[in-house]
Amino acid sequence: MSVQMFLLLLLWSLRVTDTTTGTWRQCADLLPLDLLSFVLERDTSKLVPGVHMKQALGVRGVHFLSPDAPLSFSSSQILVNCDLFPKEFSIISTFKVNHSTPKRNEYIFSLLEAKTVKSAEEVVEDTLGMEMMRNFSGEAQQAKKKTRSHEEPGRLILGLKLSQNGRLHFLFKGQGEAAEPRVFRDARLADNEWHTLVLAIGRHHTRLTVDCKSPLEITSSRPFPSDLNIQRSRFHIGSRGRWKGLFSGLLRQLVLVPNSDATHQICPSLDPQLAALSIPPLLLDRPVRRKQSDRPKVSSEAAQRVSVALERSCSELQQGQMWFNPLRKGLYVCNGSVWITVLEERERLDYVLEHQVLTTSSETHDVEVFQVPGLGLMAAMAHRSPASGSALYLWTQSGFQLYQNISTHGALAWRHFRMGKKVFLVVSNSGAGADFSVVYKWSNRRKRFVHLQTLQTFCARDWEAFNIEQHSYLAVANHRQGDNNHTINSVIYRWNRSIKSFEVHQMLLTSGAYDWEFFTVGPYHFLVVANAFDGVTTSVDSIIYVWINGKFQVFQTIKTFCATDWEMFRIGSRVFLVVANGHRLHGNGPSQYTINSTIYELDMSGQLFVRFQDIVTHSAVDWEFFSLGEEHFLVVANSYNGESYSLNSILYRWQGYEGFVPVHWLPTIGCSDWEFFSSNGESYLIYSSAKAPLSKVFKLKTY
Repeated sequence: MSVQMFLLLLLWSLRVTDTTTGTWRQCADLLPLDLLSFVLERDTSKLVPGVHMKQALGVRGVHFLSPDAPLSFSSSQILVNCDLFPKEFSIISTFKVNHSTPKRNEYIFSLLEAKTVKSAEEVVEDTLGMEMMRNFSGEAQQAKKKTRSHEEPGRLILGLKLSQNGRLHFLFKGQGEAAEPRVFRDARLADNEWHTLVLAIGRHHTRLTVDCKSPLEITSSRPFPSDLNIQRSRFHIGSRGRWKGLFSGLLRQLVLVPNSDATHQICPSLDPQLAALSIPPLLLDRPVRRKQSDRPKVSSEAAQRVSVALERSCSELQQGQMWFNPLRKGLYVCNGSVWITVLEERERLDYVLEHQVLTTSSETHDVEVFQVPGLGLMAAMAHRSPASGSALYLWTQSGFQLYQNISTHGALAWRHFRMGKKVFLVVSNSGAGADFSVVYKWSNRRKRFVHLQTLQTFCARDWEAFNIEQHSYLAVANHRQGDNNHTINSVIYRWNRSIKSFEVHQMLLTSGAYDWEFFTVGPYHFLVVANAFDGVTTSVDSIIYVWINGKFQVFQTIKTFCATDWEMFRIGSRVFLVVANGHRLHGNGPSQYTINSTIYELDMSGQLFVRFQDIVTHSAVDWEFFSLGEEHFLVVANSYNGESYSLNSILYRWQGYEGFVPVHWLPTIGCSDWEFFSSNGESYLIYSSAKAPLSKVFKLKTY
């Protein structure tokens, strides 16, 4: 056999082996990957080489000066322990094209084969050595060189490109190694405006949503490859790894969401052109250094006039004047019509400081903080002991002070609500023989809450007050009737204006109901119940109801485990529900107190709540959501871990695509409830204890 024939056979066997041996690992179970932050945040004190931060239309983005090495990275750094690109994924990008029409094809990002990958011929060289290669004829050597010269190093695996005519091209390596394009001709992106797009790639379809408008879709008979090999590949941000194809616009967001259509995470949005899943902090928190020519022109006389006030008007007469707002701690300059921010301090949580230890007459199951017009901030404590009743406290400079005692029977919860200008409280009684709860009304004359109405309830755990179509409603969570019957009706009451009392409006079958949560999304009204126990197991369905034709009807069921609380909250245009799961129990088996509580997010397109994040909790009985400045927090009431009631309740901070992460651990004893409140520009948290006669107030120190 000739040397040439032997080498050809060897080359063929190497190629066959390369494609038939081993088990390729598909990328799975990955969180959203912020590609732009990955290259910008290697050193948060400065920008990486090759980029410059700019501001356009009041929004910050990065401009690419060159396709420098710091703007590329190995795919293995973020797509860990996998060889194949996800079969389905989404790309979210916010950018602005700086020209009415791009002068050339420009890449927002690309994924390229590594330039250092050895060719099959080079493998042969390493295997047989230069000795054998010298036996090649001159013609063979020339053919080999010619073959190499026609190979383009760093071939495209995946890319997102803007063409000269403003069309968007999604490209990927198809059959035969050639790049296969899917072109959106009606994207209309080259209009000198900011745009946020979501590109969702499935097996046979590619869907583009621009600024949350109606999506554009391409359906192909040739599916997106499920075996797209990304070994030794590199991501290049803002280019194709070279000057030709460098993105000339501004890029603000670039996120890869594996194994998911991320459209519902972005849309709908109150600001669809700048809808955000994850923006690099460099583009949010640091002011852009403007060129001298870009700064507002301020005369030397006007520059010396800085007014200090809580409010100021801005008109042509005030153009060039500066204003300092002591409440916002911000400095602004008038451009003739609006105030332009020069400096503004954003409130951020620094640490949590114990502010007051409040000794109570009994263990407390719930605390409700509310305002009474003309009096101030009050807190209603639901005390367990019938002998001492429950107490109302008034907020003073030194903290909460006892204001009024109210007779209750094993009180489990208070709920404050208003009808017109009148203020009300309703208490959940659950003591032995106390099959009733009471509504109280604030008396302006007596400066006290006075009895208004008694309602029949059964071991009531919670009340929820809400308004629909100018009618006022109360929903009671009836936990059980007697000692064993947990599957009973909870009741929706409606206020009858003519007789000035609440009447039964609707009954809903519940299983050991613990909590109600009412919320509204657009024109729709929802009510969700926390079902805790059906007499046998704590693994029961909690139910979300939607208001249709004057009644609540089942919208969705969610499996929960002794659900004790639901908390609805919003972050931007996104809607979330978090459940507090108490413990797992079935029959006579042991209880498991350390379990997951879960955050669900409303999928607008699918019209249901989907699991977003699991958080380990210890017999959780309450969640409280609050915001400080532009930061968002959740605090959980951990009550018992199977051994002790002395536990840390945990404060979590919103971290974008990472979800909520723990930032503060707060020592509590049998924690039963958290409430957030503000007073005189300061922020506080108060917790109640179901195992000790005390409550604590924490002050949230901000900077």
